[in-house]
Amino acid sequence: MSGRRPLRRSAAGTIVAILAAIVLAADQFVKYLTVANLPVEEPVPVLGEFLQLYFIRNSGAAFSLGSEVTWIFTIALTVVAVVIIWKASGLQSRLWAVVLGCLLGGVLGNLTDRLFREPGFGVGHVVDMISMPWMLPAIFNVADIFIVTGMISVALLVVFGLRFDGTRERDHAVVETDEEAEAAAASAEAVDADEDGPSPEVDADAAAEGR
Repeated sequence: MSGRRPLRRSAAGTIVAILAAIVLAADQFVKYLTVANLPVEEPVPVLGEFLQLYFIRNSGAAFSLGSEVTWIFTIALTVVAVVIIWKASGLQSRLWAVVLGCLLGGVLGNLTDRLFREPGFGVGHVVDMISMPWMLPAIFNVADIFIVTGMISVALLVVFGLRFDGTRERDHAVVETDEEAEAAAASAEAVDADEDGPSPEVDADAAAEGR
């Protein structure tokens, strides 16, 4: 079994809530500075072509896909947030708590834009400002960074078999193997006892009763 003790569920939930709040606050603060200080759709070099600030309002998803159905992304983000909160209520793993907390913060960051930014409730445009033309044609924000890294981290935790209760899949496999071995040994002993027949003491007792 894992050497580290599982967290109490309340402690894991607290980690998720704190990290989500930090990520949400950071995302919204950067967006506030962007709207207040950057020109719209004009690149501002930070590290030449490596990193630029480029303020746009995105009505769709990555690469501006689905710009005509903004409400679908609002519903999708809401569903994802609800699922994460539901899963977080039963967590006992530190790593899962950190990953889901960061992921939830990113989801809530973009969901806040969808709900409260122009042009209206549920169809708001997401504020994007980070551009790396040499690597990606997309323009993204702080929330997007945590969403992408969070999803990658979730995939890795699943691949490595870390469960929500803080144990690992291989630990459960070892326990099951040990239990199967014990059951097989007990069964073999029972078979050997049957093949050996009754003990001499039992034979003597039976003979005495026959007299």
